[in-house]
Amino acid sequence: MADGAIAADQLRLLIERIERLEEEKKAIADDIKDVYAEAKANGYDTKTMRAIVRLRKMEKHQLDEQDALLETYRAALGMA
Repeated sequence: MADGAIAADQLRLLIERIERLEEEKKAIADDIKDVYAEAKANGYDTKTMRAIVRLRKMEKHQLDEQDALLETYRAALGMA
């Protein structure tokens, strides 16, 4: 019986931690949205900014591979 109570307490604590983290995640997402809105208001292209953020997360070899593939596709379509 004691094990069940301990497990229930542990489960409740884990759920509460997840809920707090989800709240923090939403707050951070709202902050990011505000930064993009500020950038847009200052004349920046947010779609391009998002692409740059995504690219900066990549490792060099991944970025090189993506660049090579993009160039291959552009050449195949006569866009190079």
